[in-house]
Amino acid sequence: MSVDEDARWLEWVTKQFESIAGDDKEIDIDEFKTALKVKESFFAERFFALFDSDGSGSISLDELLKALDLLIHGSETDKLKFLFQVYDVDGSGSIDPDELRTVLKSCLRESAISLPEEKLDDLTLALFESADRDNSGSITFEELKAELENFPEVMENLTISAANWLKPPAVDQKKRRAPRYLTRAYWQNNSRKLFFLCVYAVLTVLLFTGAMLQHHHGGSWFMVAKGCGQCLNFNCTFILVLMLRRFLTWLRATWVVRVFPLDQNILLHQIVGYAILCFTLVHTTAHIFNFVQLSEHSGFRLWEYLLTTRPGVGWVKGTASLTGVVLQLFIFLMVLCSSTFVRRSGHFEVFYWSHLSYVWVWSLLVVHCANFWKWFLVPGLIFLLEKIVGIAVARMGGLHIVEVNLLPSKVTHLVIKHYVYVNIPEIAKYEWHPFTISSPPEQSDSLWLHIRSMGQWTNRLYEYFRQPEREELSPKRLAASLRNRRELTRNHRFCNIKCYVDGPYGTPTRQIFTSEHAVLIGAGIGITPFASILLWIWDSVWIQICFWTLQVDFIWINRDQKSFEWFVSLLTKLEMDQADEEPEGRFLEMHMYMTSALSKNDMKAIGLQMALDLLAKKEKRDSITGLRTRTQPGRPEWGKVFQKVSEENKGKVHVFYCGAPALAKTIKAQCERFGFNFYKEHF
Repeated sequence: MSVDEDARWLEWVTKQFESIAGDDKEIDIDEFKTALKVKESFFAERFFALFDSDGSGSISLDELLKALDLLIHGSETDKLKFLFQVYDVDGSGSIDPDELRTVLKSCLRESAISLPEEKLDDLTLALFESADRDNSGSITFEELKAELENFPEVMENLTISAANWLKPPAVDQKKRRAPRYLTRAYWQNNSRKLFFLCVYAVLTVLLFTGAMLQHHHGGSWFMVAKGCGQCLNFNCTFILVLMLRRFLTWLRATWVVRVFPLDQNILLHQIVGYAILCFTLVHTTAHIFNFVQLSEHSGFRLWEYLLTTRPGVGWVKGTASLTGVVLQLFIFLMVLCSSTFVRRSGHFEVFYWSHLSYVWVWSLLVVHCANFWKWFLVPGLIFLLEKIVGIAVARMGGLHIVEVNLLPSKVTHLVIKHYVYVNIPEIAKYEWHPFTISSPPEQSDSLWLHIRSMGQWTNRLYEYFRQPEREELSPKRLAASLRNRRELTRNHRFCNIKCYVDGPYGTPTRQIFTSEHAVLIGAGIGITPFASILLWIWDSVWIQICFWTLQVDFIWINRDQKSFEWFVSLLTKLEMDQADEEPEGRFLEMHMYMTSALSKNDMKAIGLQMALDLLAKKEKRDSITGLRTRTQPGRPEWGKVFQKVSEENKGKVHVFYCGAPALAKTIKAQCERFGFNFYKEHF
């Protein structure tokens, strides 16, 4: 730090201390635990004891600044001595196996990792035997320092890093950079979307201008209203085209997908929806001003123009104004209920049922505007045909849920006897919900869905299968009950429940067929579409190896340890199947990240991560997941991840992501930086 930065940091830490310490100007152990934000009190107590240099039972500002100065500005040796003192619980000057086990146990709790006691013993012995080089039965400071030298990444930024108030504030360094939307990489990676938006904008301007000129005799407000009305004719039809799922799935297999962004049809649907809202507001406002002018020279008042049929405005018995008011309400309601905060807040049903009012919107538009039916006729017939085919296929091919697994974090794994839409009458008779398929295409006798409980319908699904099976009144009820008990385990059961499936439909992951190097990134339950892809690639890759060379980097990010259980058996199978291959002959590289685990350069996790590394090398298996691939703590550093992919130079890189939208923005920005194609999958 520079002198100015040091002064700002000192002032900032002082303010943080005063806000916590209160009137007594001292921090006690309880206040320290709260401020440090540690899950395990062991570390709070150890840090507190080391910060409290005078042993008074509280920490003064001077004691805090002295300790922080060591951790922030101290040498590598100073920081290592502090770490050694944390591990040396009894202050004897050396670390014995029991002390190390106590520390590692606290490390596990701090990182939200659950391991059996036997595994904890293995971790302790692995680290202790590696560090105790003279076999004296204890680890000295010099031995710990020597051991840490084998882990250079740990020493890069050795810090407590759990308490935000202990971190120096980031220096705001504003660099003059070109806006992201003006970079060459952005235009290259979004060329299809930008081309579409340009065509859409030009067409909108032409329609607006043409309608205005055609009605120039009616005055300026009338011209604006007619221009917006023509744009609404187009947009209210085009928004339908963007949701013709079967039609778009067919187009994805043609040259059209190379020109237009068909994989972003939902985003384009949203853009057109907002355009409809804007044109509707301007259209209505222009008509109101026009009616104000007309009311000054006619026998009708403004409210009669707006709320009655007396002026005779419209081609169906003067109903244009009334239908316009109702349309305004419907469109506003649909846009409001389709907002992210509604869909993501566990109220998907509000979005679902409000969106069904599109039937009324189109019906009212036919009555409201004399020319709308001409725009709507062909797309409307295709849409109707799709709906009829979908209902017929779904009902004629009524399927059954034959197996259920209730997985950690409230994920329901359904095995259905043969990206689908699912209707389960037992849960909700009329609701259809989209889910990605997690089983490979070659699995012809059944399909798998992994459904995370995130809303009312998915929660009802999970709770429905969590309840014990209902007893049926039959003469052989006891025999049936005995048979069911033998089949039923706590979270796994067989069943025979009617359901209906509409699909599958094409998704952005189809582009993997054009990839030479595919990077699949799943965040949490976002792994589901990639599970199917990985299985399919593995079943096909050896057949097509001479014709199609594909390299795959699979990155799975989870918040907690239990989430890895969703697909650990699949990943284990993939690892075992290519275990005998030479590294250069393996098509799949896996990378696991656990965000709740503290990073390797955090003092509360250094010992644990070192032990996990040592035991993984010894057992050739990760202690957290059981895979050969070592689970990395924290979040990926995307710049380094994509830099490595770029340096490998294995061919054209396509990045596929499924997960939270916020992370998608970060990954997309990095893809633009490195010139990778980015595709976002919906789950």
